Amino acid sequence: MEIASKYNPAEVEEKWYKYWMDNKLFHSEPDSREPYTIVIPPPNVTGVLHMGHMLNNTIQDVLVRRARMQGKNACWVPGTDHASIATEAKVVNRLAAQGIKKNELSREEFLKHAWDWTHEHGGIILEQLKKLGASCDWDRTAFTMDETRSESVLKVFCDLHDKGLIYRGVRMVNWDPKALTALSDEEVIHKEVTGKLYYLRYKIAGDPDGAYAVVATTRPETIMGDTAMCIHPDDPKNSHLKGKKVIVPLVGRVIPVIEDDYVDIEFGTGCLKVTPAHDVNDYMLGEKYNLPSIDIFNQDGTLNENGDRYVGMDRFEVRKQIEKDLEEAGLLEKMEPYTNKVGFSERTDAIIEPKLSMQWFLKMDDLARPALEAVEDGTIRFYPEKYKNTYRHWMENIKDWCISRQLWWGHRIPAYFLPQGGYVVAMSREEAFEKALAKVDYPLSINDLKQDEDVLDTWFSSWLWPISVFDGINHPDNKEIAYYYPTSDLVTAPEIIFFWVARMIMAGYEYRKEPCFRNVYFTGIVRDKLGRKMSKSLGNSPDPIALMEKYGADGVRMGMLLTSPAGNDLPFDESVCEQGRNFNNKIWNAFRLIKGWETDDTIPQPETAKIAAEWFQSKLSETIAELDDLFSKYRLSEALMLLYKLFWDEFSAWYLEMIKPAYQQPIDTETYKTTLSYFDVLMRLLHPFMPFITEELWQALYDRKAGKSIMTSLQPKQTPADKELLNDFETLKEVVAGVRTIRLEKNIPNKDELELQVIGSHNHQYDSVISKICRLSSVSSVSEKQPGAVGFLVGTIEYSIPLTDKMDVEAELQKLKVELTYTEGFLQSVLKKLNNERFVQNAKPEIVEAERKKQADAESKIALLKENIAVLEK
Repeated sequence: MEIASKYNPAEVEEKWYKYWMDNKLFHSEPDSREPYTIVIPPPNVTGVLHMGHMLNNTIQDVLVRRARMQGKNACWVPGTDHASIATEAKVVNRLAAQGIKKNELSREEFLKHAWDWTHEHGGIILEQLKKLGASCDWDRTAFTMDETRSESVLKVFCDLHDKGLIYRGVRMVNWDPKALTALSDEEVIHKEVTGKLYYLRYKIAGDPDGAYAVVATTRPETIMGDTAMCIHPDDPKNSHLKGKKVIVPLVGRVIPVIEDDYVDIEFGTGCLKVTPAHDVNDYMLGEKYNLPSIDIFNQDGTLNENGDRYVGMDRFEVRKQIEKDLEEAGLLEKMEPYTNKVGFSERTDAIIEPKLSMQWFLKMDDLARPALEAVEDGTIRFYPEKYKNTYRHWMENIKDWCISRQLWWGHRIPAYFLPQGGYVVAMSREEAFEKALAKVDYPLSINDLKQDEDVLDTWFSSWLWPISVFDGINHPDNKEIAYYYPTSDLVTAPEIIFFWVARMIMAGYEYRKEPCFRNVYFTGIVRDKLGRKMSKSLGNSPDPIALMEKYGADGVRMGMLLTSPAGNDLPFDESVCEQGRNFNNKIWNAFRLIKGWETDDTIPQPETAKIAAEWFQSKLSETIAELDDLFSKYRLSEALMLLYKLFWDEFSAWYLEMIKPAYQQPIDTETYKTTLSYFDVLMRLLHPFMPFITEELWQALYDRKAGKSIMTSLQPKQTPADKELLNDFETLKEVVAGVRTIRLEKNIPNKDELELQVIGSHNHQYDSVISKICRLSSVSSVSEKQPGAVGFLVGTIEYSIPLTDKMDVEAELQKLKVELTYTEGFLQSVLKKLNNERFVQNAKPEIVEAERKKQADAESKIALLKENIAVLEK
């Protein structure tokens, strides 16, 4: 196989991805092997690949490729999410651009447009994942609104309703006035907003002096919904208001003053306006004191018929206008700048309006209990573990889940209302009709049933994902769910720990009585060099496809993984992709070097090559053991760095240097075969991280049968490592470094042979290796250093190189004396510290020990410098 002089990622990537697909190498079917299963966090059908997807899916691919190479039956299930709010918003915008309003269409007409959008955009992100090398079983691609998943969702709704866990009622919800739907608490992002605190005058009803109470509020536009004023029962400054009534400014409505210790005496004036229809806490006070509830808002955030003179105006326009009107009426005491946290819709970024609304809810307490225990007792492990605390706090304070959304795109709630009140829940209209006939005692036709207009929260389908992708809801005993479930690892972002992770665990225990996965790996957030989260709106996110075109998929994968410790944010810089590309080139060039050698069967294996092979075998074994340990802890970034150093330093800089033949000379066959086998091992170790280049070179290494792939070859297993040999080699490296430093400092060309002399107990077993790498004529033990020799220490052993004929003695003497003066000064500064009793007594023992080591090193260096000076002065 001809190897090009330069690595061309585009050509290699397209070729091998097609090969993997053609040979169905990603496909999995249940068999006798141990299963390894990952389900993709389904990206929105509206989405295109961004840096967060890149990171998340690269990590999944590393895990699944490694499992496959460990002999497991690896199955990575891909799919997309219908994303109710996001998709509906896209479709509405597209229709608006064509001059069509949603409310001008029937539900069926709108859904046709939504399906057209989905078919047009739904597969884009999955196709982009293929460019990354994602080894998903594409035959299993699922969609949260396909037939199997939709049936699963409706079945679960009916089941939970029959168990009494789903109920319908008017509750305070987070209302998104832009998307015109309720949101769960987890879909609300709280941001600090600078606004005003308005002090409003509420006249005391019947007071002859026209006295008033002052209320501080950030939302004067809601006064039309006020039904009480509340004070703290123990607040002396407002005790005169007990039992009184006050008049709502501008509105003129008389409302009672109630007392409750919920009120913060210190906030504002200690008087609280109570608007039960538009504040969560006011709603609770309204329930407690049986206050009327006046809803003043339409669904789009404009004021309704209860909005007095402001009917039809937008809520924020009302705020501006009411400020002027209150001032004119003498009912605005003062205003102050005020910063508080305001809820925004995660999807539309509209300010949330707390609103009373009839919604469907799922009771969470019983569902949460086993899901909390599973994480607490380690049945499900979080990496990093710190997220256990976040999870625990949420699960212990869980609220019922508002599962209905006022949208058309999504799973329509399978509830059917009866003409004379009440409803039935059923999988189909026909089944609902049968249930209805058994429930009512009046004539009824199937057309009299009216299905609920709302759809289910998107997360109500994705919480079933690990079960529903294997059809485990509709067919709980099928062979696939029995084999692939529980899944092995979940890779996701911590910001959806509540939306998705917690809820999947709950669904797993409710419907399978076991965990839905064993381990959860939380990725960090991809940030730019300034620490900002990458986003379209900031324009600080590179296009992943463009990055892959520039640096190759392997280069980008590697760049992202090198800077991505689990759970910590990734400070992305394009230079890390360049580092990845450079590593690809390093691997490519090393392969070309090896494959360029001629072999000769008649040459015996040199001692240097034999030693090098034994050492590298031990180095490999040591690395594989460390790699297995890092993978067991999900420390993928460190695992890749370990392999990076193994290839770049140990293999390329040391092993190849030790075994390479002289210029234009052949290599012995034994060493060549061994080197190819090591390259094979290195490619298999690197493959999960860098799938394309490793496949290309593994295929070119030996003749391979058609259909064979590195991805189905086994990962190398660890064997015993010779620790003594490895330690000896670390000493050898120091000796080599010492000789190289002298060459560099004295400007001695590499072609010039040097003589190395040793004073002390040097191990001469590896002299042939040192001689080859350093180009030495000899390594000999001597009792004392030769005049004109330059030396260095490795531990307590002194090495020297006679250089009298190769150096300017005067210049060298001058240099050594300068270094001696500096080192003596340094020693004095260390001794000053160590002679200070207060320092020795008060400093930490390890700091004192470090200073003593500095002293010993400096003294040893001074002795050597003086010796070298004495030799040159003779």
